[in-house]
Amino acid sequence: MTELDDWDVLLGLFPAGWRELAWSTGAVKRLRGFASDGSASSGFATVDAILRVILLHVGCGLSLRETVVQARLAGVADVSDVALLDRLRAAEPWLLELCQQLLKESGVDPEESVLGRPVRLLDATVVREPGKTGSQWRLHTSLRLPTLACDHFQLTNVRGKGVSEGFGRFCFAPGELVLADAGYCHAAGIARVVEHKADLCVRLNPNGLSLRGPEGKRFVPLDHLAELKKAGDHGDWPVQILHQGEAISGRLCAIRKDADAIGRAQRRLDRKQQRGAAVVPATRQYAEYVLVFTTLPHAQATAEQVLQAYRLRWQIELAFKRWKSTAELGHLPKYDDQSSRAWLYAKLLVALLGEKLSRLGRAFSPWGYLRLQANPKSMA
Repeated sequence: MTELDDWDVLLGLFPAGWRELAWSTGAVKRLRGFASDGSASSGFATVDAILRVILLHVGCGLSLRETVVQARLAGVADVSDVALLDRLRAAEPWLLELCQQLLKESGVDPEESVLGRPVRLLDATVVREPGKTGSQWRLHTSLRLPTLACDHFQLTNVRGKGVSEGFGRFCFAPGELVLADAGYCHAAGIARVVEHKADLCVRLNPNGLSLRGPEGKRFVPLDHLAELKKAGDHGDWPVQILHQGEAISGRLCAIRKDADAIGRAQRRLDRKQQRGAAVVPATRQYAEYVLVFTTLPHAQATAEQVLQAYRLRWQIELAFKRWKSTAELGHLPKYDDQSSRAWLYAKLLVALLGEKLSRLGRAFSPWGYLRLQANPKSMA
């Protein structure tokens, strides 16, 4: 298959109207023409050329300078590395929209509403720059539902003061519903969300959050979880937490895992213990359940609704997996926030195109992949 054939295959994977989106999102405001010999003159001559060079940059792990040299040799575009960086910055909303369209095709519906609330997913992941001695960075990220837009990210070192996960890195709007994993389960962070009149569903860390019953007495989850005997049994208990002497009301929602999930959790604890970590009996008991602390009142969401909403947090885990494995996230450029966000969206786009290609690959035709019936010369 020739290089042109490869690009034609890729064209067939893009969402409908992807060229028009380049103009409507402001990623493209003008284009340069072709030279008299039919090759691209200085600058980008087509929308295709812009996306093709951006994907060359992020998909092949080339530097800006290496990318423009390869693009010039291939006759795709004749631009400087500075011009490419400017195009990458401007492409952020375009790349985001393309990702959203592909996510919708894969079964993630961006129009889904969650308890009538705007929803944010918070998490952090560690990325390493290439090489044996490459630095490690922690990427703190917020994704919004229903758009799956990244509205905040921050890079910190992995070690040192002020680098851990926490709600304190984010600002919140009244009425938002925030979903986060156990790393965010601390009283000070929960208080910050509540102060901004937002609500949260956070995976309970029994060792990191002290619970009290409505009457102020200590609440021990294990004393109540025994009520959940079968897989899928769920419970709901009113609780409080204290922060600087102030009580914050909430609920503990729990569901018992099935036998397979319990087995996987116990095997993870076995491996942890083999590495020398202490695993107390209570930890093994807690591993049989999913525990979620929420500030949502029962009148707005049942325990089942809370637990179903919390499952959506996995969307950010899937995004990290795409960035880190399929798209080989690691060499995060440090130009500025805007270009880094655009670079991440381009990486996600590469991963989503790969996933779509894999889905189509399950139904090969004898002559290969289906292609769009489009005139390859009409690429403006």
